Amino acid sequence: MLLSGTYQLALCRRTAEFARPIAMGILNVTPDSFYAASRVQTEREIALRAEQIIAEGGEIIDVGACSTRPGSTPASEDDEMARLRFALRIIRREQPEALLSIDTFRPAVAKMCIEEFGAAVINDVSEGCEEMFRLAGSCGATYILMSQQPTIERTADLFALKIRQLRDCGCRSIILDPGYGFGKDLMQNYALLRRQEELLEFGLPILAGVSRKRLIWQLLDAEPGNDSSLMGTSVVNALCLERGARILRVHDVRAAVETIKILEACSSPSA
Repeated sequence: MLLSGTYQLALCRRTAEFARPIAMGILNVTPDSFYAASRVQTEREIALRAEQIIAEGGEIIDVGACSTRPGSTPASEDDEMARLRFALRIIRREQPEALLSIDTFRPAVAKMCIEEFGAAVINDVSEGCEEMFRLAGSCGATYILMSQQPTIERTADLFALKIRQLRDCGCRSIILDPGYGFGKDLMQNYALLRRQEELLEFGLPILAGVSRKRLIWQLLDAEPGNDSSLMGTSVVNALCLERGARILRVHDVRAAVETIKILEACSSPSA
């Protein structure tokens, strides 16, 4: 059953209210993201990808310019900023009303994106730092807190600690990301998924980011770009939704929106 009830996200100078789960579309301006088909480099590619995310029903565009795939070497801060400035100018021109999330662990990069391009969500895979927390609090952005911990118990402990720190820094709009694929082996991901619903005790929206990750294609003896990885992603997304996720961070927006619609129909009292 899908989790019912509305939730609000702070978007710096405004708020947005959602009554149903939503899809966050991934837009990578990196040359080395793990899923090659997600990489966009040229002005035309960026514009088309942003248009596709919105046209397929994505509510948020999550823009990343520094790969966090296992074994990758992070781009320099200057390179990350340059890539984001190039991409965000195009996205803002083509999709001026789009809700933008910035996938970065660097406070200076997040600050630039908020101040220059009106980004309103910080998607930080690093488990955060005080400087980033203070930035989110001072500008009124939504902060996505991700766990790299291997178990539900350690994830819950981390969330309890970091939520207090975020609120002490003035951040009131927080999304929890269990961190599928980060700091976990194959079966630890599924052990966490089985108990994901326990994280609802924090009373905050949960984001699930499983799209085409190793936890899917390795289990299915596939590759990130295979159809098996897309079908597997849809199955795991459905399980995440049934266990309380309200946001799906995905490469394949249409498939995620369709998954949400099907689960909504199953959850309807008239079904």
